[in-house]
Amino acid sequence: METYGRWLVTIASSLVALSMFVDMIKTLKSGKYGIDLLAILAIGATLLVGEYWASLVVLIMLTGGDSLEDYATKKAGQELKSLLDNSPQFAHRISGDQLVDIHVDDVAVNDHLIIKPGELVPVDGKLIAGQSTFDESSLTGESHPISKNVGAPVMSGSVNGDATVTIIAEKKAADSEYQAIIELVKSSETQPAHFVRMADRYAVPFTAIAIIIAIGAWLISGDPVRIAEVLVVASPCPLILAAPIALVAGMSRTSKNGIIVKTGTTIEKLAQAQSAAFDKTGTLTRGRLEVDTIHAETPWNQEQLLLLAASAEQHSGHILARSLVSYLGPDVLQPVTNLKEVTAQGVEGQVVGKMIRVGKLKYVTDQPIKSLSRTAVYVSINDQFAGWITFLDQLRPETPATLTELKQLGLQRLVMLTGDQSQIAHEIGNTLPLDEIHGNLLPADKIQILRSVKTDYNPIIMVGDGVNDAPSLTAADVGIAMGEHGATAASQSADVVILKDDLSKVAAAVAIGQDTMRITKIDVITGIVILIILMAIAATGVIPALIGALFQEVVDLITILLALRAKNGSRTSRQKLAEIATFR
Repeated sequence: METYGRWLVTIASSLVALSMFVDMIKTLKSGKYGIDLLAILAIGATLLVGEYWASLVVLIMLTGGDSLEDYATKKAGQELKSLLDNSPQFAHRISGDQLVDIHVDDVAVNDHLIIKPGELVPVDGKLIAGQSTFDESSLTGESHPISKNVGAPVMSGSVNGDATVTIIAEKKAADSEYQAIIELVKSSETQPAHFVRMADRYAVPFTAIAIIIAIGAWLISGDPVRIAEVLVVASPCPLILAAPIALVAGMSRTSKNGIIVKTGTTIEKLAQAQSAAFDKTGTLTRGRLEVDTIHAETPWNQEQLLLLAASAEQHSGHILARSLVSYLGPDVLQPVTNLKEVTAQGVEGQVVGKMIRVGKLKYVTDQPIKSLSRTAVYVSINDQFAGWITFLDQLRPETPATLTELKQLGLQRLVMLTGDQSQIAHEIGNTLPLDEIHGNLLPADKIQILRSVKTDYNPIIMVGDGVNDAPSLTAADVGIAMGEHGATAASQSADVVILKDDLSKVAAAVAIGQDTMRITKIDVITGIVILIILMAIAATGVIPALIGALFQEVVDLITILLALRAKNGSRTSRQKLAEIATFR
């Protein structure tokens, strides 16, 4: 029976060693080198010197290590996988006087849908009846439910609170935010990360040390069994486990913070980033024009000019008209009569007995007034030029602190790349800690600038939010798509998608990346130190091959526990993220 057992162990061990050898050859052919050689040598050495049970333990260690890695990966990535598990499946469509349950894929744009308490929102839409709170934590990382009234946008995948509401579908299910996030999750699971085998970077020196210790122990003792005893201890399973578990744990941590990271490679690049480029509109700024300056001609003052202009514009759908009304507030506006709107020119109407014109300069007056280079509307009162109102895309409140934090995290150069006018770009950019400001850029110009970055400033991050940013996000080492536009072409081209419309998440992503890599490196180095110590002890003959193989299981457990620390991060990193969260 013992003979059969030995043959069974020998055959199984040989097959595993052969499989690993084939994989190692493939790795070498691809121009890389790995640490699998030690595992092959450990199995071979134990079989050659007759340590069959030690060989069996090595086999259990290798297969058990893979199982533990699968478990740790599943545990660490459960926040990402929960998106798939909770995908909306059905919707309640209003058809005449009836409520019909349909599959979410059958929802059409402009369908009126009922969302009952506790249900998932099936598609992106707008609230048209009722008010409720919505839990968007799985999408944005926002821990508190968001109160929403009629007119507010609702995201697919968010959970309705305790009131029934009606929404109008603005996108089909396939085009909605939730589906876009699911595609990102699937992408993150299928795209391999070359850095997952971080231990391979230490393969050559560690393998050389192990072989030298093993041969030295044999030569000094004259006992070939010492080779097996040393190599069994040197089996690199702990090192192979360290990097992938830590990186997936880091990806899970970013997910909990409202950041989807596609690959472990992206975590590494975030940690090593030396520079970052930002689009302006919708990225560094809010992405909507707001009243900036008001100039009133005598005898009018700023308050009078603004009130008359906003009152005349109150029924217009133009973006600048909406900004005017929003700035002043609808409650103080005066009634307007004899209203007339000329497409692409402006509006005119009677306000408190005065004829008001608001719009382009030539529409408002024939007087020789110099046109401004900034976004503006001009105003005339009773056919006399009365002044102008300029608009500016305002900075996000978190922008200055975020850029300062990125500098503190080690990024050397921060750049603005925008298609907006250079003058406007500099007006905004000069108030920020930017090293370069580039305006009037086409998408191809942005790519050229990104590719011309000096090696010292790579890897480079590109942050954008629009379809026109997609090429730039692809060209950069790390492309980050912003906030509410996650379903656009930008997110499809990005390596990272920030689910909440919050620029500070860029700094949070870099901070998590750096902390994850710090934990990963500590884990790998700790594993190497433990293994070298065990090899030195095994070289004296104190540790039999079987006991040495059992020690490997303990080292496996230590490695996994150290790697899983990346799921919550270090205390210093948690404090840093809490500080970053206050930027907004």
